[in-house]
Amino acid sequence: MAEGSERVYGQLAKMDSTESRWVARDEEEDSDEEGESLSQRMGLESEEEDDNVEQRLIRTAPRIDSFDVEALEVPGAPRNDFEDDSLGRHIVLALQTLGVVFGDVGTSPLYTFDVLFNKYPLAQKEDVLGALSLVLYTLILIPLVKYILVVLWANDNGEGGTFALYSLICRNAKASLLPNQLPSDARISSFRLKVPSPELERSLKIKEYLENSLLLKKLLLILVLFGTSMVIADGVVTPAMSVMSAFSGLKLGISSVEQDEVVMISIASLIVLFSVQRFGTSKVGLAVGPALFIWFCSLGFVGIYNLFKYGTDVLRAFSPVYIYYFFQRNPTQAWMSLGGCLLCATGSEAMFADLCYFSVRSVQLTFLFLVLPCLILGYLGQAAFLMENFTENQQVFFSSIPSEAFWPVFLIATIAALIASRAMTTATFSCIKQSIALGCFPRLKIIHTSRKFMGQIYIPVINWFLLVFCVAFVATFGNIYEIGNAYGIAELGVMIMTTILVTIIMLLIWQINIVFVLCFLTFFLGLELLFFSSVLGSVVDGSWVMLVFAAVLFMIMYIWNYGSKLKYETEVKQKLSMDLMMELGSNLGTIRAPGIGLVYNELVKGIPAIFGHFLTTLPAIHSMIIFVCIKYVPVPVVPQTERFLFRRVCPKSFHVFRCIARYGYKDVRKEHHLIFEQLLIESLEKFIRREAQERSLESDEDRDTDSETEVSCSNILVAPNGSVYSLGVPLMAGYSGIDRTISEASTSFDEPRDETVTDARQSLERELSFIHKAKESGVVYLLGHGDIRARKESWFIKKLVINYFYAFLRRNCRRGIASLSVPHTNLMQVGMTYMV
Repeated sequence: MAEGSERVYGQLAKMDSTESRWVARDEEEDSDEEGESLSQRMGLESEEEDDNVEQRLIRTAPRIDSFDVEALEVPGAPRNDFEDDSLGRHIVLALQTLGVVFGDVGTSPLYTFDVLFNKYPLAQKEDVLGALSLVLYTLILIPLVKYILVVLWANDNGEGGTFALYSLICRNAKASLLPNQLPSDARISSFRLKVPSPELERSLKIKEYLENSLLLKKLLLILVLFGTSMVIADGVVTPAMSVMSAFSGLKLGISSVEQDEVVMISIASLIVLFSVQRFGTSKVGLAVGPALFIWFCSLGFVGIYNLFKYGTDVLRAFSPVYIYYFFQRNPTQAWMSLGGCLLCATGSEAMFADLCYFSVRSVQLTFLFLVLPCLILGYLGQAAFLMENFTENQQVFFSSIPSEAFWPVFLIATIAALIASRAMTTATFSCIKQSIALGCFPRLKIIHTSRKFMGQIYIPVINWFLLVFCVAFVATFGNIYEIGNAYGIAELGVMIMTTILVTIIMLLIWQINIVFVLCFLTFFLGLELLFFSSVLGSVVDGSWVMLVFAAVLFMIMYIWNYGSKLKYETEVKQKLSMDLMMELGSNLGTIRAPGIGLVYNELVKGIPAIFGHFLTTLPAIHSMIIFVCIKYVPVPVVPQTERFLFRRVCPKSFHVFRCIARYGYKDVRKEHHLIFEQLLIESLEKFIRREAQERSLESDEDRDTDSETEVSCSNILVAPNGSVYSLGVPLMAGYSGIDRTISEASTSFDEPRDETVTDARQSLERELSFIHKAKESGVVYLLGHGDIRARKESWFIKKLVINYFYAFLRRNCRRGIASLSVPHTNLMQVGMTYMV
């Protein structure tokens, strides 16, 4: 019998496995997994999580389902938007990459030399060579070496940006301040945790320090929130800088045009620009991609023209010795000009933040073979022009254009500047969506503009918010020099945060040589702090506005996170005890009416206190109660087959369950309420069947006393789609050579059943029939709105933050249920206030 069991389990490890993957499993299954512990077989929910179980890896088969409401594609399979290898697909992708990712960095030649020489007046040719050398090496070191070659690889399953880095850290170490993590979250296939080994001793120590230190967690969150606030500030100043620098060329083409007219034209263009943002990234990106391609070609051709016309002496600027001479002649002015020099690297963070729209390889290849060469040629051509025209050090780009080609190039430059304004706007949308999912930003309405690419989104409130402040910024300052100072401080704030977070990822996740990590941190952090010191020196010229703006955004995000954390901790403390539920009995102390009640709450464990308000307020309660918790986990995508996690809260006669609906921060929550109900009920039925099957396997094991080797029933797992897997596969064990279908393997369990098994089947059928009848009677959404108020004895600052600021944000944010189109007749709401 033992040999037969081993043979069967070997077959189960192989079946339904056209492609396998490694996932983390607990050596001893904890009580929170669906129907896997003894307490769940008895019909009770375990109240505690075992966070210290021993982890190992097992081999599992891909889980395929026939429907996916979220992404309109097959879940469980690799979610790759770039599987089409046709030439036409690559051309379309390249054009979209140009139109979305590289617009910002591509238009930097319009204003870099203008702002730089505003701080460092030209006196001799060596000044031009020194400034050019500084620009070239800044362009090579920051966008190319740091972002293209290093930072892009720190993406979170294709997602880029500050919060993607934070999510990646939180997934590998419990660094989140919100205490709703579960060990079962680590079993989601997209977690992709590494196997502990002796080589990872350093990263495991860092993980331990981070998890055990509340101070480190708070510092990490502060860094992330500061970086995010700088990204949003960058989304304000980028359109202002790009559009104004482009329309400033009108003053050269038409002598009668004044600066005030340039400001008015820029404001009108910005209004039009933000108005078309709603049409989506793929549509607009494909439309403007060819225009930006023409812009890069024009930039390169103008540069080559100037090199042939004015000479190639500027090629000497590739020698870094001219940077030394540049600082030696006038150290103070050279240091002040660093802020203008940094503008050549603007848009570097947008390349990373907009990564969710495209693949790493497409961004790298486009930058290396098109964007970077054209940028270098453009700067070389402007420097060659300046070598012979010292006095024309303002609007250098437009002055260097041949007179015959001025208006065509001006038109292309204007279009490119408008495109560049969108690059940081789309990056801002992505960053805010990630921060909302991780509980660090008030909930807002998010519109998904593409049915094919999940990451392409539009946030109306943020779009108009950026427009208002961008217009105010242009009207207030009115020239690119003061805007350039603010631009530099926003860019540097994001760059510094990215450097620190990528360093943590290198130590914690990549586990690379410590020497390389120290070199990366020391070099790039030192370089960026040097630039930052230069920008701070010009804080009175406009940079202070960005600092104030970023500080306000930081306070909004921190207050929201702080209030959400207090609210969750208070709900955990005041949850109802299981003893009270047992005392109430299966009728819960009231009348059980036919139907299903979905009680929405934020708790992942326990019974929320607000359920007691439902019991005391309503004259009756539904015959079946499901506590639904919408939870975001630190992964981009949760496969549909792993979406719902069910547990039984009370004994079977109570008909009370808990459902944790898990979403990644990239997942689309746009289901119709009927579809959501169907998915939830189907998952509940699968959970009940799986629970019953485990009980039958356990009874088989109890009867099999003659076996030489006992095989635990926990070694068998039935997936939500019906596939059967073995949990006892060793780390590097190969598959069995026998390949059977699921139906063939399942017949090995079809042994004669005794009277107990018959009763179990009847019990299963009765419970499934009960669910169907409850579903036919209707589903009602029971929403509990829990507010928090500071206690009377609290500090004044806490009362101000909780009672006014946080309360204002909660009243004006989007409710979590808003993504489901639930009719008002199916809604029932009860409010409750917690004192914190």
